[in-house]
Amino acid sequence: MNYSKENKDFRILIVDDVAKNIQVLGSILIAENYQLSYSQNGKEALAAVKQNEFDLILLDIMMPVVDGYEVCRQLKSDPKTIDIPIIFLTAKVDKESVVKGLKLGAVDYVTKPFNADELLARVRTHLSLKDKTEQLQSMNQILEQKVAERTVQLKEANEKLSTLEKAKSEFLTIISHELRTPLNGISGFAEILLDSLASTENEEFVKYLKTSADRLVRFSEMALLITQLNAEKYTVEMIPMNLEKIILSALEEIQEKLDIQSLSIEKDFTKDINITTNYDLIQKSLVNILQNSIDYSPEKGQIFINTFVDNEDLIIEICDQGPGFSESAMSKLFEYFFIDDVMHSEGLGLGLAAVKLVMDSHSGSISIKNMDEGGAQVRLSFPRVD
Repeated sequence: MNYSKENKDFRILIVDDVAKNIQVLGSILIAENYQLSYSQNGKEALAAVKQNEFDLILLDIMMPVVDGYEVCRQLKSDPKTIDIPIIFLTAKVDKESVVKGLKLGAVDYVTKPFNADELLARVRTHLSLKDKTEQLQSMNQILEQKVAERTVQLKEANEKLSTLEKAKSEFLTIISHELRTPLNGISGFAEILLDSLASTENEEFVKYLKTSADRLVRFSEMALLITQLNAEKYTVEMIPMNLEKIILSALEEIQEKLDIQSLSIEKDFTKDINITTNYDLIQKSLVNILQNSIDYSPEKGQIFINTFVDNEDLIIEICDQGPGFSESAMSKLFEYFFIDDVMHSEGLGLGLAAVKLVMDSHSGSISIKNMDEGGAQVRLSFPRVD
């Protein structure tokens, strides 16, 4: 733990060629319990500093052979002694001498004859500054060490997370692939059974079997898509596409379900809208939204699909006549495995979360609301790129 030094912990070197000055300075500083060393010329001072560590140097300017300026210059040019504060002792009070000393790196000066209070005040100030600077440097070193240790820990944790994420993604990818094959078989055979059991008492059971199998197929597809997008393994290749063609392709895929529930599609397309998009992702997203609208539309109801330009955005709007979403559901629609027990429940466990990821990959957005006249509205917004 860092703490402030006491006077007895500080070592001060007095450098002066006049013995009387050393005696005067020594008597003042010894009374304050400082540790003192003495040198009577610049050469001795430089040798003393090489052999001992000092917290402060009181350095006379006018000395023979090696004057105070040269001693200061050498000390400040050595990385080992550059941080030792130097206070010049001078009989001169002219500005030029003071400025020269400060330019060489001295922190202060005291004029002769010495005033005890002034001398002690300056000594205390610069020893305190040095002490606090050393404490700060020590704290910085400790902090840097802790940061380095923490960085290593975080790197190790990230590597473990990356390994776990990779394992999870690979596991979900395998599960999704392995599920789809038998589920497609179940769905196909259920369809054959429906043809052979038409108008029998078992027809409803087979219908339920096929519906459940189809739902699981969609689930596995959405799980795989989400895994790929989250793992950033899905290369989203964008090409210019006609928006109407993408929508019509999605409608073809769900046409059978529309016919079963006697639902009609009302289309209002703005002509010749082109977007830069990934066809497969947007087509899957539209199929997902339309299947949900079909599941919750009343028999012989209508589903409305509109496309238009709104400011700088290209919009696809899908509206149904179903029950809409509960208030509590609105803030959780894009969470994985969210279920609204009252409205639009089944099939949304991953669907809307996947659609949101797709829209994010297109720098677009998805918004959902309940309409005043009833039913839900889903709006896909794409940035317009000229």
